[in-house]
Amino acid sequence: MSSTLRFDGKVAIITGAGGGLGRSYALLFGSRGAKVVVNDLGGDTKGEGKSSRAADKVVEEIQNAGGIAVANYNSVEDGEKIVQTALDNFGRVDILVNNAGILRDRSFARISDTDWDLVQRVHLRGAFMVTRAAFPIMKKQKYGRIIMTSSTSGVYGNFGQANYRNV
Repeated sequence: MSSTLRFDGKVAIITGAGGGLGRSYALLFGSRGAKVVVNDLGGDTKGEGKSSRAADKVVEEIQNAGGIAVANYNSVEDGEKIVQTALDNFGRVDILVNNAGILRDRSFARISDTDWDLVQRVHLRGAFMVTRAAFPIMKKQKYGRIIMTSSTSGVYGNFGQANYRNV
């Protein structure tokens, strides 16, 4: 008989949780007892636009299933604000899933410096900024888990995904 891993009493921050894998992570943690901070800037896969709708919808899904969640709409470059949302609402941070990302579907020869830099700011710097804000809290609590996600394009390569190769 296998038991289900539970996260009761834990607080999880999921970046990029308004859709795709981030949404799945948020729903899973919520269904297993974690209090969840659903972070999503609300932009499209290109990182354009801004709307609270995506994060709000995931929060509603978690709450409708009996879980506890709050939304956060900050950019991952504002990591301290994301972590502060967890502290203000739940008093702690136990789990951080760095999942936020944007897509620039361009071959190596065609990607602009601007697009390259934007991907690095979201994927690398964004993960760093949220982790840097969460780490001292986890250290003080003597407990914390940090999960970094990546694309298979970063491992195996994929045409048009040169910007993922070093992420």
